[in-house]
Amino acid sequence: MQYAILIFGADGVFDDLPEDDQRTYMQQHRDMQTKYEDRLGAIARLMPSTSAMTVTSKNGSVIVTDGPYAESKEQLLGLYIVEADSMEEAIEAAKMLPTGFNSMEVRPVAQAPVQREAATA
Repeated sequence: MQYAILIFGADGVFDDLPEDDQRTYMQQHRDMQTKYEDRLGAIARLMPSTSAMTVTSKNGSVIVTDGPYAESKEQLLGLYIVEADSMEEAIEAAKMLPTGFNSMEVRPVAQAPVQREAATA
């Protein structure tokens, strides 16, 4: 089963850390990636939330606004998709990642079927 490891934290905190801490944290990411390399799917480090656009609807109209939907100090910073045999194994993968300045959520991924219209000739 696939699990998402969602990484939350405040924008810019990592960049403000001392370089030694940054190197240590990035090494933890590399160690996890090496251990699970044949079981990793998507990996993404997201740009700051100030670069986000939110798409919502109101009264049948689509509204596009600057910034993240949630007004929160903690934002989604990045994610991993990992193939694991159990939630416990996915949590073990998450434990390899740094938590000194962020938190993580581990969640099973449900595969939704892709619906495509049949091509017309």
